[in-house]
Amino acid sequence: MKWKSNRTSKNVDDRRGMSSGGSSGGGLNPMLISLLLKLVTSKKGLMIIAIVFGVMYFTGTNPLQFLTGSSGNQIQNTNYKGSAKENELAAFSNRVLTSTEDIWNQILPNYKEPTLVLFTNSVSSACGSASSATGPFYCPGDQKLYIDLSFFEEMATKLNAPGDFAQAYVIAHEVGHHIQNLMGTTDKMQQLRGKVSQKEYNQFSVKLELQADFLAGVWAYHAKKKDLILEEGDLEEALKAAFEIGDDRLQKKSSGSVVPDSFTHGTSAQRMRWFKKGFDTGDMNQGDTFNTNSL
Repeated sequence: MKWKSNRTSKNVDDRRGMSSGGSSGGGLNPMLISLLLKLVTSKKGLMIIAIVFGVMYFTGTNPLQFLTGSSGNQIQNTNYKGSAKENELAAFSNRVLTSTEDIWNQILPNYKEPTLVLFTNSVSSACGSASSATGPFYCPGDQKLYIDLSFFEEMATKLNAPGDFAQAYVIAHEVGHHIQNLMGTTDKMQQLRGKVSQKEYNQFSVKLELQADFLAGVWAYHAKKKDLILEEGDLEEALKAAFEIGDDRLQKKSSGSVVPDSFTHGTSAQRMRWFKKGFDTGDMNQGDTFNTNSL
């Protein structure tokens, strides 16, 4: 994959070497609770509470942080220095994000670019705290993609999915979730929680993930034409990654059995098919995984 000549993105938040601070204290602040109890006994006190929490609401401050004294901020480890390999992966991820920005700004009017957060071990997001074990994820609450670069090494050594374009596919898939968020698809999914059975919700989750795979394929189609970044063998790397992270493949490797009702991302065949469909057509209109009889 030819990526080093691409411009760099301004939408990368490099938090490597930081640790999540303030989120583990957890207990209620007794002094603040005592003060609140005194305030609620008077009308003037209730008015003060309403004003304070109103300001916190409109500024996006979490009231629980006010009550617990927890900031959820990231604490910088000033001694952290990434290895040469990790730093190259950081530069690579930046350039891939750049390519997605260029492509989706071309396809979608008024496209709002997401931020890519690089972290080490654990991270705080609008969706809560997460560890590296979570894997790459997109948080619709802050419209950011989160990746611990060690996942790329895990792809190569544990998932048997090596290659730079396999890594690019992962980033493009998370950007696909961002596009779903911008289009309102994510909100529709959230509204289903509690209204359908877990089995049905899993089926909708599979459709959501397969559409993100399709959108990653659409990016790859246009990147091949516009950026000329794809090289021979790149498509095969992405398809192999899609195969290796299929639900059936992962379940078979981990437990020796497959439980289709528990699938949340799709089978290997489905993930390969939808990425390839996006790559072959480059047409967003071909990716309605929610209204098809054949996934």
